[in-house]
Amino acid sequence: MHILVVEDEKTLCDTIVRSLKHLAYSVDYCYDGKTAMEMLCIERFDLVVLDLNLPDADGMSVLKELRKNDSDTKVLILSARCEVADKVEGLDAGANDYLTKPFHLDELAARIRNLTLRRFTQNDVVLTCGELSFDTKSRKAYVSSEPLSLTRKETGILEYLMLNQGRPISQEEFLEHVWDSSVDNFSNSIRVHISALRKKLRSAMGYDPIHNRIGEGYVMEEKE
Repeated sequence: MHILVVEDEKTLCDTIVRSLKHLAYSVDYCYDGKTAMEMLCIERFDLVVLDLNLPDADGMSVLKELRKNDSDTKVLILSARCEVADKVEGLDAGANDYLTKPFHLDELAARIRNLTLRRFTQNDVVLTCGELSFDTKSRKAYVSSEPLSLTRKETGILEYLMLNQGRPISQEEFLEHVWDSSVDNFSNSIRVHISALRKKLRSAMGYDPIHNRIGEGYVMEEKE
């Protein structure tokens, strides 16, 4: 997942970049609108985190220029402007989400996860990890073209892990994106379903591509 962060407050920009890199995203950044336009012309990004108050060219100008030829790249606006009219203007100009300052880094990460997950699942994409594949349209999993029988929860867990390969996923994140609000943070349900999924993968693949990193969460990685 390749992200461009455009923020003129250098301390904030550097903090956002460090946070996203810690979450295993590939991140580029710049501090002004003109540089952002140049970078968007020569490189493809999955998502742009875009401040509105930028030197050289403001964020709205960057967004409108991007949308002239690119309707696919997700754009998350960051702004101290909290009026409804400002949010409406940004969304009407082609932004996918709008986050007002000040914000918590965890909320920013959640917004990014939501946008990138939506991007993949709206397209007919087949995710792969070694001989394991997952069709996001049919929501079916296969190991070397042989179908893998999974429950609804196991399917949701597998899809989310494959969308975020190489990045640890905590139980709290699974609760947010795979479960519903009826499950509390102390429920054993998540561990039970993940354990069942890992057993099926191990049986079909001969090894378990899901690892539990103590203190971080579950991560899916292709066998070396």
